Amino acid sequence: MDRMNALDASFLYIEDGTTHMHIASCAIFAGPAPDFADVVGLIASKLPLVPRYRQRVRFVPLDLGRPVWVDHPTFDLGFHVRHTALAPPGGEAELEQLMGRLMSYELDRARPLWEAWMVEGLADGRWALISKVHHCMVDGVAGVDLIGVVLDATPDPAPPAADTWRPAPEPSALGLVVDALADLAVSPRRQLRAVRSAAAAPRWALGRAAGIAVGLRSYLPALRATPPTSLDGRIGPHRRWTCARASLDDVRTIRQAFGGTVNDVVLAAITSGFRDLVIKRGEDPAAVALRTLVPVSVRTESARGIPDNRVSAIFFDLPVPVEGSLDRLVAVREEMARLKRSHEPEAGEAVTAFLGALPPAVTAPSIRFAVRVLRRVSQRSMNTVTTNVPGPQQPYYALGREMVEYLPFVPLGPGVRIGVAIISYNGRLAFGITGDFDTAADISVLAAGIESEIGHLARLAEAAATS
Repeated sequence: MDRMNALDASFLYIEDGTTHMHIASCAIFAGPAPDFADVVGLIASKLPLVPRYRQRVRFVPLDLGRPVWVDHPTFDLGFHVRHTALAPPGGEAELEQLMGRLMSYELDRARPLWEAWMVEGLADGRWALISKVHHCMVDGVAGVDLIGVVLDATPDPAPPAADTWRPAPEPSALGLVVDALADLAVSPRRQLRAVRSAAAAPRWALGRAAGIAVGLRSYLPALRATPPTSLDGRIGPHRRWTCARASLDDVRTIRQAFGGTVNDVVLAAITSGFRDLVIKRGEDPAAVALRTLVPVSVRTESARGIPDNRVSAIFFDLPVPVEGSLDRLVAVREEMARLKRSHEPEAGEAVTAFLGALPPAVTAPSIRFAVRVLRRVSQRSMNTVTTNVPGPQQPYYALGREMVEYLPFVPLGPGVRIGVAIISYNGRLAFGITGDFDTAADISVLAAGIESEIGHLARLAEAAATS
């Protein structure tokens, strides 16, 4: 058995039939499409490298411990790898419709929490592989690492990994309880060791405590509700999805001309897209306060390749009311610089560690109750989510076919009607935009606004370089 950490488990507790907690990607490959049997064989050859793909979740009775991963005794790869095709003409609209439909239902908790769909019929003879994985299994960084395991770094497929897997016996309900109680018994000792480690390095411990205190103070404004807009509110179980695209070279040119980071340029473009969206909806952008949660990885190099979640977060107010493109970029750059000094990621990590130290019998029902409340009374402390994960900058291959695009999907939390996931791959940026089906039918306006703003800023940067 392998017990989840507190953050992993929270993604299971949050899920309620409306709030789906899977992350996903759509990898598009050059043609011709391989035989479906070859795709199944490819994934089968990688299973020894991804043990989680043959494990399922078991919950501990009465929530006496966090859920555990156990081997699935009757694992069936055919259930998880599926085959479909787009209706003609196989364009963007058809792919987006399929992606939204596949993301509108939750993964089967009686089985390993992942699915993969081979999609044929894309324009220009291309094909796609849609991957859907529960958030309790991986975060964004771990998900990108997983792509590097499943795909190949060269057109020549790697030899299959040796597979000697046999499912270990599943624990009984009594065994789960006994193991959970034993884990609770050693928890105080783990905390005592942490205290002793801190006492051995008092200067470091005091500095970290001071940083966490600063971060917690910085978090306080995020508890205030923003004014109501059409961008937030209750959501249904169905999803829409679209994608914006940009050149990483264009974004770097903008950064070099006007300062800041690649992430600053990305957030400025998203801000512009949201501004276009609220104007299109007939709302006054000057009256919009749009707060986004921005996940921040706290994964160390030693933890690369471990399938779990190691993230904190900052809260960022997108400057939607600011009119000029360069003024918005400056506003984003200055606020991000302030947030980097705020120690919010350290505070978020400390809060997660504190919650992880509480008994699951307290945290699990508390999270479930909060989600039930939020289905009736929408929160407005967080209006959207914006997650940016650096991806590989060299091509990947499946069965000798090059992956030409890598497009992300981000789930929607309670009260969040639109979310944006950004990932870079081989010199390109992709902005995967998730929308609630009933209240965000116009997310294409956001996508077009992102692309338009990056193009506009790139032209300004080129003009500045030649003037």
